[in-house]
Amino acid sequence: MEYNARYGIHQVMILLLVRHGLTSVTGQKLTGRLPGFGLSEEGRSQAQASAERLSSIPLQAIYSSPMERCVETAEFIATAHGKDVEAVEALSEIDYGDWQGKSFKALYKNPGWKKLKARPADFRFPGGETIRQAQTRGVQAVEDLRVRHPEEDAGAVVACSHSDMIRLLVAACLGLGIDLYERINVAPGSITGLRVGDGAPALLSLNDTGGYDELHEMMKARSEDSKGKSR
Repeated sequence: MEYNARYGIHQVMILLLVRHGLTSVTGQKLTGRLPGFGLSEEGRSQAQASAERLSSIPLQAIYSSPMERCVETAEFIATAHGKDVEAVEALSEIDYGDWQGKSFKALYKNPGWKKLKARPADFRFPGGETIRQAQTRGVQAVEDLRVRHPEEDAGAVVACSHSDMIRLLVAACLGLGIDLYERINVAPGSITGLRVGDGAPALLSLNDTGGYDELHEMMKARSEDSKGKSR
């Protein structure tokens, strides 16, 4: 367990990881770090819902990936708590390099896609970074925040980020190999809670959207897809 001799306290932080709400191209294009992709109307509703679910939770600070969709999501939460949003570059989206801006339909046909799915841990996106590098900077960002906010009783810390980054942080928390990180689902507007600094990190909540709408939509889509294939 970490101990801060200067302040005489254990350094423990409750971290609430919030995935940004939907954009107009979520699920269609790999936007990555490209600018100009803010929240859609539905995305703003998801961000507002996240803010409402956190309205009764004391917060020390609110951080965000610098990408517009994350900052916009964080601002809904910040407004409800009368706080500012601070951007943290290390919480940004994975650097997908040359794949940014491409449609998923096109990427599925790319020979590199099969390599990514088979061994994601060491896959390097052309002109970008590896998923392992992304996890490393994300974990370091969490450690930096823990040092800045060592008092658990003072409130939780919110960090708005992206699906892959949140999944990688959960995988690190659980000791799950990077090659298995895609087994974790993180829906738009969902909240995932971690407790870090007191011995081994703990997963407090995962992919919380306050309901089962996401699961319902997923099942509905798969059902319609199945019917289409059977015709």
